[in-house]
Amino acid sequence: MAETRFIRNFCIIAHIDHGKSTLADRLIQKAKLVDDRNFQDQILDNMDIERERGITIKSQAVTIPYTAADGFDYVLNLVDTPGHVDFSYEVSRAINSCEGALLLVDATQGVQAQTLSNMYLALEHNLEIVPLINKIDMQAADIPGVKKQIDKDLGLDAESALLVSARQGTGVDELFEAIVQRIPPPSGDPASPLRALIFDCHYDPYRGVVVHLRLFDGRIKKGMKISFMSNKSVYEVEAAGVFKLALVETDELSAGDVGYIIAGIKTVSDVRVGDTVTGAENPCTQPLPGFREVKPVVFSSIYPVDSNDYEELRSSMEKLKLNDASLVYEKDSSAALGFGFRCGFLGLLHLEVIQERLEREFDQSVIFTAPSVKYKLKLRGGEGEIMIDNPMEYPEEGRIEGAEEPYIRASIITPTTFLGNIMTLCLEKRGVQTNMTYLDEKRVEMIYDMPLSEVLFDFYDRLKSISRGYASFDYDITDYKATELAKMDILLNGKAVDALSQLVFKDNAYDRARKVCERLREEIPRQQFKIPIQGAIGSQIIARETVNALRKDVLAKCYGGDITRKRKLLEKQKEGKKRMKMVGDVELPQSAFLAVLKTKDE
Repeated sequence: MAETRFIRNFCIIAHIDHGKSTLADRLIQKAKLVDDRNFQDQILDNMDIERERGITIKSQAVTIPYTAADGFDYVLNLVDTPGHVDFSYEVSRAINSCEGALLLVDATQGVQAQTLSNMYLALEHNLEIVPLINKIDMQAADIPGVKKQIDKDLGLDAESALLVSARQGTGVDELFEAIVQRIPPPSGDPASPLRALIFDCHYDPYRGVVVHLRLFDGRIKKGMKISFMSNKSVYEVEAAGVFKLALVETDELSAGDVGYIIAGIKTVSDVRVGDTVTGAENPCTQPLPGFREVKPVVFSSIYPVDSNDYEELRSSMEKLKLNDASLVYEKDSSAALGFGFRCGFLGLLHLEVIQERLEREFDQSVIFTAPSVKYKLKLRGGEGEIMIDNPMEYPEEGRIEGAEEPYIRASIITPTTFLGNIMTLCLEKRGVQTNMTYLDEKRVEMIYDMPLSEVLFDFYDRLKSISRGYASFDYDITDYKATELAKMDILLNGKAVDALSQLVFKDNAYDRARKVCERLREEIPRQQFKIPIQGAIGSQIIARETVNALRKDVLAKCYGGDITRKRKLLEKQKEGKKRMKMVGDVELPQSAFLAVLKTKDE
């Protein structure tokens, strides 16, 4: 492999939709890693969901060979990262395995919320930051304005910012040179004992777990015995190599390299992202500092549609956890849906992506319950505090003295044109404005304190639609504040369905219950008897819808005749329906659970 002085490890960070994946495409095309016939846009986004939605979900690594102006051959290890706030954990892992970052700013939109938070992440890890202004070919590009923002908002040297057009390939040659000149080579000693950080993994059905590594010290080669420091499990390396879109085997990997190893690891739970890999015979003394523990903010239960598929779902979740370290789950069960898992997610988009990946990659048919956040409940009679995220764990109303819910500090950067509409939206979501700063004549930054539960459902979508996509949103979880909490039950035919219960803010309960009942009325197939759908808090019914009965025409055989004959038949039918309602069971289709999830107006 190359000497460390000829290696450059860097990632691309930016706000969502600023052109990271397109720039990665151009770098890969320029390096001739793929011929034009096989090239496709978003080449590093290898999941169908990423292509359909036009977003990056997983950070992907690729090794690019480059001959610089000084005549030397360099190895550039690029990690493309996501831009959406739900996947900032992926970004933090990518940053840990690099020495430099290309900070991409859209020439038409300027500095946005995720641009700032990703830059601070990179600064925390002492990365060398190279600012880039992308989309300079667009008619709406405002290069002097964006340079001013880089200088003022980011505190970086605007004159050193490179101008590129990722779509047309303008400025890519200058960018290659800047990466070589401005990003420092990795420090590390190939002769020291092996120390490598696991920053990602994926599962290959034929070869087991493929571990993605960044080597900080030492070397790793085929036949070598390695050990995982967290659980001391030992494996023999079967293959090692680098990512050149496909996995390309090499003789060895040494300090500074980014690559992969295959060691016949079939026990999925042995591998943990953030763990340190070392030599079994000559181990290092100190593990590398891993990644900060991920804190899920949205909780939902997941169940197989057919309860016999539980074991399959369990192994699918294990394999998915390998590839997405931010997924947290534990066993759960429900009277309506059987055995399943209670999962923690980083946001609602993360939940949707996990659902789609389970269905597409692992062929699992699953049902998710309505998402919730973690509440803090104070109990009476000195019983102390409990934390709950599952409506099934909600204690009786009489035992609760008070409830608290998590709040966030939301930062919204928007053009001044949309200020009024965004303020109205934040007020509706119980937000309290704490600060407002005019960044320049056209843009304003607003800081709001608001409950996390209000942001879960449709906040992000509505923010994007009222600002025509120009407003950007980022948030940090701050602390817990007192709230009026209630458990909303959904009753079908007088029986509570535990999987449809939700924890809601009391004042919003009526609206939420009404929407859920309306959705269920549309989804539940009609039976031979009337089905009442009710929303209730405790014993109080707050909303009701009815699925009307299918009515067999019992009068069809009466040709004229006395009215008493017809009345007798109708009375008999009425009695039968009453009896049926008492014993009748309502089957809930999968679409009904999904409809409840989407309680926003679509």
